[in-house]
Amino acid sequence: MKPLDAPDQKLTLPLADEKATAALAQALSQLVKAGDIIALSGDLGAGKTSFARAFINALPREGDLRGDQHETSQEEVPSPTFTLVQLYERAPATVWHFDLYRLKQAEEAYELGIEDAFSDGISLIEWPERLGGLLPASRLDLALDFGATPESRRAQITAYGSWCERIAALPLAKGAACE
Repeated sequence: MKPLDAPDQKLTLPLADEKATAALAQALSQLVKAGDIIALSGDLGAGKTSFARAFINALPREGDLRGDQHETSQEEVPSPTFTLVQLYERAPATVWHFDLYRLKQAEEAYELGIEDAFSDGISLIEWPERLGGLLPASRLDLALDFGATPESRRAQITAYGSWCERIAALPLAKGAACE
């Protein structure tokens, strides 16, 4: 029996440019539900906030009646570097965009409402390593690294828990299976 925090599936994807990163964000946004956590890691400038921007804008605003209505009204999605968290009312749940770079101790995340985010929202967490043991075992890890060219990136996706089956259903997974 594998440990609870052992990954079920890993994928590495080349991303040619920011458009490819946005396409990955849009594809993943179609799989989320309330209570989901996406942990975004990578060096400064690797594309974590660009991914979050595309992800948030790919989801319909809460109350939109037409599924395509949100495509014409892209919302400004600033990096929450100074505010530490930004909330976006979206369907299927509120998106909590955390930037934990400035956290000194993991417990400070409680003051940001992270428990509410984990239970009822969709959490996008930049610098998730700052949470230490507070980071739930069931999550999707997305590590962005610089690629061979200045525009390119490489995404390492690690699926835990219920994310395994959802990731396997993506066309970009190319038939990858859960272990």
